[in-house]
Amino acid sequence: MRGQPRFITYGLLISVGAASIFPLYWSFVIASRDNSAIAEKTPVLVPGGNLLANIGRVFDTVDFWLALRNSLIVSGTVTLSNVILASIAGFAFARLRFPGRNGLFLVVVGTALVPGHLGVIPLYLLVSDFGWYGRLEAVIVPALVGAFSVFWMRQACEEAVPRDLVDAARVDGCSLWRAFWHAALPAIRPQVAVLAMLTFMATWNDFFWPLVVLDPNDSPTVQVALSRLASGYFTDYSLMLTGATIAVLPVLVAFVLFARRIIDGIMRGAING
Repeated sequence: MRGQPRFITYGLLISVGAASIFPLYWSFVIASRDNSAIAEKTPVLVPGGNLLANIGRVFDTVDFWLALRNSLIVSGTVTLSNVILASIAGFAFARLRFPGRNGLFLVVVGTALVPGHLGVIPLYLLVSDFGWYGRLEAVIVPALVGAFSVFWMRQACEEAVPRDLVDAARVDGCSLWRAFWHAALPAIRPQVAVLAMLTFMATWNDFFWPLVVLDPNDSPTVQVALSRLASGYFTDYSLMLTGATIAVLPVLVAFVLFARRIIDGIMRGAING
């Protein structure tokens, strides 16, 4: 009887994992076939032999190389800036004493409660005044640091960085920057990895704002390029899902790179909770 609960747990985990992976696999299957596979009465579950041809059609239909490059630049820059700036801000809010600290933190967190779409028109006018329309700066600069990132890193510093450790580092002659770099940052690396992964995914998958401020023909991101594959009177699902399959590969690579740190951060949070 002892093995039965474990069997049920593993069975549920396998079922949830299979259900999560199946849409990605099915997209790959359709991407490897022609468009007629989508109309089959019985779902097609075996990959075909048209994958390379469909990949070629994707890059012939839109400038997908440019879209991939732009998305990598935008996502990488936004991820790096959020990790650096939010870690510094979170450390300051958690372990430094300065007037108005709590009020300023409430203002920062309060900005997350404002729907982003309310700021689209003012932000668009500001981007236009700077001459950034159609340039990647229009997508990067507004997302350099977010309220959620600051909140996440503040909580990480509260839980993982003892105040006595910072005070001891200061007594030993460390500057604030050295105390952050040598005492705080090593303790919050798992949470930094989680934030980096979440930020990269959110920025990579962002569609609305790049569609507003970038030229779909000259400077698209991946999601804007995918929308062009789905446009027209006839939707070529094999072409569209081939593009989606290519677009998801960088996210999977990022997850593999950060997987160990992400799991460590989740487990540490569960233990602390």
